Amino acid sequence: MKKCHACGETIENSPGAQPGRSEVCAKCGADLHCCLNCGLYEPAAPNQCASRSTEPVSQKEKGNYCDEFELETRGGKGSRPLGDMESKWKDLFN
Repeated sequence: MKKCHACGETIENSPGAQPGRSEVCAKCGADLHCCLNCGLYEPAAPNQCASRSTEPVSQKEKGNYCDEFELETRGGKGSRPLGDMESKWKDLFN
């Protein structure tokens, strides 16, 4: 499922289509073509990217020009709002 990394809103576009560099979420205005919406985003990897050939990006939530961008479709690493992760972390210790 294609979702905004910031608010979790479903991204409506053609199957297989990738958001353009300047596209934003219709609900919250967050950039869609960014590391946090990419299937290659991997927090534990060097530069937080599973690809070894991409240039480092400092602002993962901002739009970028990465040619290897693949919109996350599994609802995984970069697609959950921060509040959800914080609540799961707190639940571990309660």
